[in-house]
Amino acid sequence: MFNFPRTRREPPPVSEGNGTNLLRCVLWGLALVMSWGAGGAEPFVRNSEDLARIEQAIPRQAPARPARARRLLIFTLNVGYGGHPSIAHANQAFTLMGQKTGAFETVVSADPAVFARQSLKQFDAVFFNNTVGNCFTNRQWRQDLAEFVMGGGGLMGVHGTTVAFTRWPGAIEDWPEFGFLIGARGANHKDSDEHVWIRVEEPDHPVTRVFGGAGFDYRDEFFRVHEPYSRNRLRVLLTIDTVKTDVTQGAPRGDCMRADNDYALAWIGSYGRGRIFYCTMAHNPRDFWDPKLLEFYLAAAQFALGDLPAPTTPSARLTAAVRAQERLGWRLGTAPRAGGKFTLFEAIDQAAQLGLSHLGGASGQPVSLEIPKELGPRLTESECEAVRLKLAGAGARLVTYHLPDFPADDAGRRQWFEFGRKMGIETFISEPDPQALGRLEQLCNEYDVKLALHDCGAKAAPHYAGPDGFLEACRGRGARIGAAGSLADWRRAGIDPLRALQTLADRLLTVELSGLPGESGADPAEAFLLQIQRLGLHPTLFALVGAEGGPESLPTLTRRIQSFNAASLKAAAAQR
Repeated sequence: MFNFPRTRREPPPVSEGNGTNLLRCVLWGLALVMSWGAGGAEPFVRNSEDLARIEQAIPRQAPARPARARRLLIFTLNVGYGGHPSIAHANQAFTLMGQKTGAFETVVSADPAVFARQSLKQFDAVFFNNTVGNCFTNRQWRQDLAEFVMGGGGLMGVHGTTVAFTRWPGAIEDWPEFGFLIGARGANHKDSDEHVWIRVEEPDHPVTRVFGGAGFDYRDEFFRVHEPYSRNRLRVLLTIDTVKTDVTQGAPRGDCMRADNDYALAWIGSYGRGRIFYCTMAHNPRDFWDPKLLEFYLAAAQFALGDLPAPTTPSARLTAAVRAQERLGWRLGTAPRAGGKFTLFEAIDQAAQLGLSHLGGASGQPVSLEIPKELGPRLTESECEAVRLKLAGAGARLVTYHLPDFPADDAGRRQWFEFGRKMGIETFISEPDPQALGRLEQLCNEYDVKLALHDCGAKAAPHYAGPDGFLEACRGRGARIGAAGSLADWRRAGIDPLRALQTLADRLLTVELSGLPGESGADPAEAFLLQIQRLGLHPTLFALVGAEGGPESLPTLTRRIQSFNAASLKAAAAQR
């Protein structure tokens, strides 16, 4: 049983800018294990019967073993709204689940100062627990939250979170990016005990496995969401089964009908390197003593925290080949050609048109016609936000970035790693001075980013020439330092790609597939891909390089994608 303090503690006054009290406020937020919600609501359950029901329903075991000690921030602030009674029950259930299973530790707070960057660093994920209204307007803290997720943090939300950062009442948009972060907007609903039949759209998914593949009936207040919701951006897990549900029942609060008949209730997604989860089933306190729903929420929390691997490819892009690539841990995307003028925004549009969710970027690449600046650290915060929104709108991620060399000074190097964090980049591809590798590896470890050394020719970079040169450069280095392989480059140098693969093994961090055929016929890369499967390798990206727009590029890329897909299906079959 918990003994919670009865007195309400207030934070130091905070300026909406970068005032002198900011540090004091952050420290106050870090020191506080919990802070009371809006209107004096207590953060945990006081009713002994409700508490007993929750304790009895808590799962005994987590679906995944934590890679390290995990911390989940539960944020409860409501603005312009009194708050759902279920908030305390969710706080109680998540706290007990973390304690009982050892999966995570929770910190419950209603203080916006916890979203300052230095505060967020202590958490693995943030749970917006039924947060209705404009939680905070501080632009820096909003930016810190977006960058926290882009850089690999988790974000969870339930029920009213789809109207967080809107001016309430009325749900007037105040921060459009949060709609993309959480996946949707809107709070239209029917009765609070509406009876629906729920379809499990992904029976074998790690987050929904608890339901055993079977649909089920449930009573709750189910939100009907709207844009930016899209199956082209989100992996939908649960929906209303409109065949088995009387969709005319109850009095609507707002427009509760969708022309596409798609009533998603729960989904996951990616935002940069971050992991997103949302579920609408959290209106009633009883939701948090439902054993199956708590198992579902525990799996979702472990996904958001980074311990339960789960595929996030948008539902609309799922094919047999894509599902095979998910099982293999493979990701196919495009990357810019050296010296090309294809803008990042054009590349994002092209990737979406091709049904790809990943791409690479490069120094010298302009962002867009409207933002003609080079994609890099000199972008302003508003320009970085524009890039995030463009990626989010297309359901795409920027996972690699080619930089010929890093600056010689440490401050300059850190600027690039900060840029990588803001963009969600997983692997830099570069040809740095070997003498700089020690410090670059330290930064890779600090930022959890990989560095793929690139062979740009024996004359330009003799220290990285060929597979043996890569291995020598990587000698004594950790797993975050490896090689950027290219089938075309190896062939031009007279190197057998299969021999290169055997030599490099798990040091191969990225693969350029410019050698894939653009015409029908035998695929010379198929044997290479099958060997990657046999070795159990998971490069950051298999990149298709060379297209620069024009009418011929999409058909050529389409044929190359079909070739990769065919090899993926064979590799996945061999894996079984």
